[in-house]
Amino acid sequence: MKVLPPGVKPADFEAALGEFRAAIGADWVFSADEDVELYRDQFSPSWGEEDERRASAAVAPASVEEVQAIVRIANRHRIPLFPISTGRNFGYGGPAPNLSGTVVIDLKRMNRVIEVDDKRHFCIVEPGVSYLDLYRHIQERGLKVWIDCPDPGWGSPVGNALDHGVGYTPGIHRDHFGAHCGMEVVLANGEVMRTGMGAMPGSKTWGEYRYGYGPYVDGLFAQGNFGIVTKMGFWLMPEPEAYLTSTVTVPRHDDLHALIEEMNYLEHVGVCGDPSYASPMGRYQRDPELVAMWKKPGRASAQELDAFAASKGLPSWSARLQFYGSAAGIAADFDYAKARLRARIPAAQFTPAETIRFPASDAEKDRFDRKVAIGVPSLEVFTGMALADAAGHVYFTSVIPKSAEAVFEAQRVYSDVYDEAGVQFSGLAGVGPYSLPATWAYHTFIFRMPLPTFHDDVAANRKVRGIIHKLVEVAAAHGWGEYRTPAMFQDAVAKAYSFNNNALLHFCEQIKDAVDPNGILAPGRGGVWPKRFRKERK
Repeated sequence: MKVLPPGVKPADFEAALGEFRAAIGADWVFSADEDVELYRDQFSPSWGEEDERRASAAVAPASVEEVQAIVRIANRHRIPLFPISTGRNFGYGGPAPNLSGTVVIDLKRMNRVIEVDDKRHFCIVEPGVSYLDLYRHIQERGLKVWIDCPDPGWGSPVGNALDHGVGYTPGIHRDHFGAHCGMEVVLANGEVMRTGMGAMPGSKTWGEYRYGYGPYVDGLFAQGNFGIVTKMGFWLMPEPEAYLTSTVTVPRHDDLHALIEEMNYLEHVGVCGDPSYASPMGRYQRDPELVAMWKKPGRASAQELDAFAASKGLPSWSARLQFYGSAAGIAADFDYAKARLRARIPAAQFTPAETIRFPASDAEKDRFDRKVAIGVPSLEVFTGMALADAAGHVYFTSVIPKSAEAVFEAQRVYSDVYDEAGVQFSGLAGVGPYSLPATWAYHTFIFRMPLPTFHDDVAANRKVRGIIHKLVEVAAAHGWGEYRTPAMFQDAVAKAYSFNNNALLHFCEQIKDAVDPNGILAPGRGGVWPKRFRKERK
């Protein structure tokens, strides 16, 4: 069933579609139901309900000039637009817009790798370029640079960076927006603007010096709706001589304090890469004895958890040690890391080091279970992913301090929410005493929890939505905010950043009304609604 933009008459909508066809070609304007169906969020937590976000049509321009034409047509007919790069943002909303009836601008045809420099270590790409595309471009030319990629590799560096996506190699490179350098943007009036050094005609350093001169405005286009990004520069990692990895395990529950503190030091001083914490005990999260221990008043004590781990003959925690650089240098760094960790945790154990030298063959790279750590994108994250009877999942992802105290507090706080909702621990829901945060962010933890979504169970989806809203509320009460969320929850998350009566949100609304007076660009994205649609805010 066709869903039109609020306040847009059918005749005006059809007129706009006709102008879109004239501007970019009829083959690239999608309005048939079976075509528009492809722009649904397949993981939507409101599938088939009135509140599901649905596009009215989609357009796929091939150039900046065609994007400009679409924006100008949309202004004339007051048609809201929602730009996507590849639309693979599963778990965070996919290709679906914030406002039903919006026309999706699918930028998949803008897929040029404009430049890759392996001497100065940067690239400039269009939004339709995927991580797999960029990796292939680099490998085919024998260039000595790495990309940093998320799981999976079919997403776009531009789209992922603009949603503050992250990866697995060292420091700055795995913060994808932090590693960007300059962008080209089509503004809401159809004008083209470049930021940083790209704003200077004939600039020779677009991909190298991000600030240019004057106000730094790039952040407005990340999780925002002030323009459509059509090109973006990124810093790349020089291919190192070698990579070394090992895993450290520690036996006791409270050893996590010293483990995190030491890994923080090693990472922040530049010795070690992403620590990727895990627990060998995680396989027992659904063990009846552990579940009973965890659900009792006050939760399980450290002593009880130590006794349980000892009964299974397993250590409590592990962290991955990853080193990049010269073969001699990373071997010395590994020795240094072992010495520091053993000084704090004498019982720490280390697996034998695995080392690979570069350039390496595909067969050599395949020896590593986490190839993303060496800059190789893939779709392997889907291997063995069991959704049971679920259609997909949505993520709740809060930012917490990089400490064991915060981890243990989050385990208890989020378990309380799940217990109150009557959620049993499973592969797609729940928190237990061995749940750990992701370590993608350089100076914080991201406590990510998936919840299942369904195409045939409205009641279950409603329960999931209620749990996420409660998690947002409880997290905010503890000083934790989400870094990323699907469209359905963006208003709630934005409102949680409520210092001084939501001064930040009101500031963004003022900018929105000034630069996009017709409210056509991604209304509602990031919780920012134009005046025209502000009543649509949930």
